[in-house]
Amino acid sequence: MTKKIAGRLAGLVSIAPALLLSGCNNLDLLAPKGPIGAAEKSLIATSTWAMLIVVVPVIFLTLLFAWRYRASNKSAEYRPNWSHSTAIEVAVWTIPALIILFLAVLTWKSTHELDPYKPLESNVKPINVEVVALDWKWLFIYPDLGIASVNQLAIPVGTPVNFRITSDTVMNSFFIPQLGGQIYAMAGMQTRLHLLAEEPGDYAGTSANFSGKGFSDMKFRTLAESQQDFDAWVAKARASTDHLSMDRYYAVAKPEEKASVSYFSSVDPKLFNNIVARYNNGHVIDNMKDVNCAPNGTKG
Repeated sequence: MTKKIAGRLAGLVSIAPALLLSGCNNLDLLAPKGPIGAAEKSLIATSTWAMLIVVVPVIFLTLLFAWRYRASNKSAEYRPNWSHSTAIEVAVWTIPALIILFLAVLTWKSTHELDPYKPLESNVKPINVEVVALDWKWLFIYPDLGIASVNQLAIPVGTPVNFRITSDTVMNSFFIPQLGGQIYAMAGMQTRLHLLAEEPGDYAGTSANFSGKGFSDMKFRTLAESQQDFDAWVAKARASTDHLSMDRYYAVAKPEEKASVSYFSSVDPKLFNNIVARYNNGHVIDNMKDVNCAPNGTKG
């Protein structure tokens, strides 16, 4: 009987992931298209398997003990005075302690390797993008190209992207699940993120921090394109008749739900720094080391 139960439980465990994921059509986090996303997926999988070493046996033994020592089982040994087992004590303390130690080492190592402020190593010159979270849309500024866009981010495949991120509204969180990384955008402060797309594609970008009425539609598309297609996208932006001066920015920054994609053929070169500095009496704060704030206030 015990072997039969164990066999059934093993079968359920083997199909559980498929059952849990069967209702999901778009698992971006588990389909990475860049080195950071792939490393984060591996970290999630490793941590999950490490914890399952305890979780699965506990679930199995709980069900087994409930069955074996049920009231109707007269053959089960009755030991009302039993109170201690050295073997059980060693198992219940040693195994979790080893798992915690393993996860601690893994966390320490991965925290440094996946530091969002750490530039990616590459022979390709990175592209710089300044990101501004607004109500309820995203503004992307390309300072080296002198263009900008709303709710659409284009990047060349195989090229590192250096993001500088801030907010001109409440705290938000910038996230492209398939490329990895999630980091806060906060008014008066700038955070950094480094990503790279290894495959062409149209990837979802989102706000991962509740920011009010239009939060659910605060999304953008990330176009990872070949250099030729990216150059065509840049030419498209430069063909726009709209110019993002500081005065024009105030109109763009007004709250708007389900904002459409728009392009700007020129940008005030001081725009991003002005947005950051307006909350700090003219002083630009680069990462949270410059202010008295807990470390988890800077990186997501």
